[in-house]
Amino acid sequence: MYSLLVANNPELAGDRKRFLMKPPQVVREGSKRVVIINFGDICKTLNRSQDHVFAFMLAEMGTTGSIDASSRMVIKGRFPPKAIEQIIRRYVVEYVSCSSCKSPNTGLQKSNRLYFMQCNNCGARRSVTPIKTGFVAISRGARRAKRAA
Repeated sequence: MYSLLVANNPELAGDRKRFLMKPPQVVREGSKRVVIINFGDICKTLNRSQDHVFAFMLAEMGTTGSIDASSRMVIKGRFPPKAIEQIIRRYVVEYVSCSSCKSPNTGLQKSNRLYFMQCNNCGARRSVTPIKTGFVAISRGARRAKRAA
């Protein structure tokens, strides 16, 4: 029976590969900004869009930021590399790894305003929580611009 399963599903048999990801390369830019240099590579490794990972990270950090032309993520605020690594780990647990077989070989589809994660190994499908941003205070410059408009 086992040999029949192995013959029909060779990708499920044998040693399972560990999911290795390069740690984020975090560099401070000035005194109030942090840059993740390999943000594009991290998103490719996770098989997720940069916009989704970007939105999750900003919501978790409670700050603002941007992605520049060379796929680097610029974050406003001071964050140590360990904190950024923990946020990426939380993203992997929530939006990348399959809850049934723990495989990182998954895809994310959006249908009816819900995100569904589909495992490419075992075929499991589950809905994932939408990204919620917490309270972000409006800066003085933004308030003035809003009043002037």
